[in-house]
Amino acid sequence: MRMHSPSMSELHAFAAAARLGSFSRAAAELCVTQSAISRAVARLEQHYGVPLIKRNAHALALTPVGRELLDAVRGPLSSIEEASARLRVMPADRPLHLAVVPTFASVWLIPRLRDFQALHPGIKLNFVPYSKQEDFSGPVPDAAVLTGVGPEAWPQCSCDYVIGREMVPICHPARLQQRLAQGAWQQPGDLASEPLLYHTTAPGNWTQWLRAAHAGRTAPNLTTAFDQVSMLIQAVIADMGVALVQRCLVKQALESGAVVAPFDLPIELQRGYFLCTPRDRRPRPGFAEFRRWLLGAAEEDVRGCRAPDSWGLVRGARLLEGRTSMVRSFDGAAQASSGSPRTVFT
Repeated sequence: MRMHSPSMSELHAFAAAARLGSFSRAAAELCVTQSAISRAVARLEQHYGVPLIKRNAHALALTPVGRELLDAVRGPLSSIEEASARLRVMPADRPLHLAVVPTFASVWLIPRLRDFQALHPGIKLNFVPYSKQEDFSGPVPDAAVLTGVGPEAWPQCSCDYVIGREMVPICHPARLQQRLAQGAWQQPGDLASEPLLYHTTAPGNWTQWLRAAHAGRTAPNLTTAFDQVSMLIQAVIADMGVALVQRCLVKQALESGAVVAPFDLPIELQRGYFLCTPRDRRPRPGFAEFRRWLLGAAEEDVRGCRAPDSWGLVRGARLLEGRTSMVRSFDGAAQASSGSPRTVFT
């Protein structure tokens, strides 16, 4: 019987280019050159005798025939890749592939991984490239720690909230000392006029935090945006302004005195870190153990962060010994953090 289907490599090149909207991004994903992707798509178009992709200087667009082909091959290609990956490696030897937000991985997760390895020495973990738009269309990752407003952001996934909703403003110690000497920063709303640094994916965090801190509708003075929390923290250390960051990611910087928290209020925003797995796949061996350990470690960290003595936040307020009103605001915040209900802004 004559075979009408083209080669797998051509179909993979076409599907990746169509999904990513770019030959160069498809080449990076498949670890080939951009010209290889272009030639593979051209061969596919020659095989069918019709254009499949419209090319222009800015993006790629599927023709009607291209859309029909993509809809037909996307599912089978994914199934073949998943089966091939499963068959090539025995389950007992196959690592659990994870994609994790970079700053969360380097600051929070990796320092704790020795505990996981001690508990589960037989489970191997591999960290693969992280994508903000992870859709689990490839053979890896098996699971991902993503940042977003909740499970509704990933309807195709099963999601567990991990940590990261608790936010705290941080600044350089010298900036706090200067503002206290000026008699400023008596209430959270006073931060709104400062140069406010923010994350590119969450420009609304400052507005939400100020409202939750009872600062009314004060407009925040947003200045410089960064696409990683680690950059935000470094910008604060360089005294570029005041940043609003996840409490779990700034503990070490606060304890070392590199940064201080002018107001530590028990405020949670809606965005956080979520452990996500695709619903249409069977969980990989080792995932249940990793999930249980990760959620337990996060719960333990939250309990530790709420202990007033674990932060050294009052240290920042005591840079000027005479400012007793500021010390009172810090002490009150610490007490609220350890015992009172927390404000959640959604």
